[in-house]
Amino acid sequence: MLLVTFISAIACWLNWGFGLVIGGLLAKELSRKVKGVDYRLLIASAYSGFVVWHGGLSGSIPLKVVEAGGRLKGVQFDSIPLSQTLFTNFNLAISIILILTLPLINYFMIPDKDKTIEFKPEEEKEFEIIKDNSFSSKLENSMLLTLIISILGFAYIIKYFSNGGSLSLDSVNLIFLFTGILLHKTPIRYIKAVDNAIKGTAGIVLQFPFYGGIMGIMVESGLASIIANWFVSISSAKTLPLFTFLSAGLINLFIPSGGGQWVAQGPIIVKAAQSLNFPLGKAVMALAWGDAWTNMIQPFWALTII
Repeated sequence: MLLVTFISAIACWLNWGFGLVIGGLLAKELSRKVKGVDYRLLIASAYSGFVVWHGGLSGSIPLKVVEAGGRLKGVQFDSIPLSQTLFTNFNLAISIILILTLPLINYFMIPDKDKTIEFKPEEEKEFEIIKDNSFSSKLENSMLLTLIISILGFAYIIKYFSNGGSLSLDSVNLIFLFTGILLHKTPIRYIKAVDNAIKGTAGIVLQFPFYGGIMGIMVESGLASIIANWFVSISSAKTLPLFTFLSAGLINLFIPSGGGQWVAQGPIIVKAAQSLNFPLGKAVMALAWGDAWTNMIQPFWALTII
């Protein structure tokens, strides 16, 4: 647990994609070779290192604001160098503390031997469709839900082309996505088909378009702005970083993308920081860390190693 968490955190700080891959591979390999290791916690430990990514070298928001003369939905600001974001003493301190304490936190969560669930290769089997009386099972096996999703999807596609849209990689992918959903009749059948075709990445490939849709709804409807503006409205120069952190964590549950969250929330935070004469670098890092911490609640990128 200590080794996997520490290596995952270091790797995620260097590059979030590298960290997720190396952490997952290391966890799976160790689970096969080390007896008595709880597989569930080992996978969680590998993913937990991801919490430091937005304070690290691949943090999309601090890297984005380095661009000189940054402009975002009418908000203009000067280039914010990395010396005011990633390489500040407070950001490095946060990163170091997390990298050193996360392994200990996971270590103390190791279950007793009688509650340990080890990795057993023989238990790996093909995706099965399970039907029961639970609400989630009824939704998964609902032809009505498939029909609703398909109607919405094709309505958008028709509107897109009627407004002059052309074939592109995005539009072709969207057509195939909703055609596949419709032809498989129920959501769970389509999930099984995708899982059998591209094991390991099925969850990300299938869910990311829907997360993109959620992001579009939140940004274009103004919902993300309403949430962010409410937190800003109750902020002062002293509390702005705290409320930025909390609001970013909330919005991240619906927009699991650092770049997407910057588009949705960035203009509001920049305006607030400028009006309160608050250092933009600190406001940016409050947003970045806020985006990162609720990934632990909503483990989208852990789907490939589960």
